[in-house]
Amino acid sequence: MKKLFWILPAAVALAFAADDPKAEKEILAIMDTYKDAMIHNDAAVLQKLLRDDLTFVHSAGQLEHKADVLKAVTTGKNVITKMEFSDSSVRIYGNTALVKCRVDLWHSDTNIVHMNILHAWVKGAGGWQLAARQATRLTQ
Repeated sequence: MKKLFWILPAAVALAFAADDPKAEKEILAIMDTYKDAMIHNDAAVLQKLLRDDLTFVHSAGQLEHKADVLKAVTTGKNVITKMEFSDSSVRIYGNTALVKCRVDLWHSDTNIVHMNILHAWVKGAGGWQLAARQATRLTQ
């Protein structure tokens, strides 16, 4: 009976959180901040947005962690001139948000990558942070 006492409120809270338009707007704003930081090589902003245990999988299968992503940004290894999100859907489960979207990413005017990406965000004491990113390259 005690378990039911704790499970029922948690289930109700998760059900309401999943349809929270305020939280959805918050996540989409964080996605824009993340996008701007990636385009402008803003390691200071990314330091705050990326979890220390980040797993970041590129569309070609490379796995990176937070230090790798920050190094790529600060050394200019990963050049992004433009990034557009479309067909975004947000699902929120308590302090976790999953954002599935199409991403068109320009490394240059002639090197454009089209992907479906799943971002997993976790909200902690410091706000929303990216915990995982999984990209799949779309065929032409």
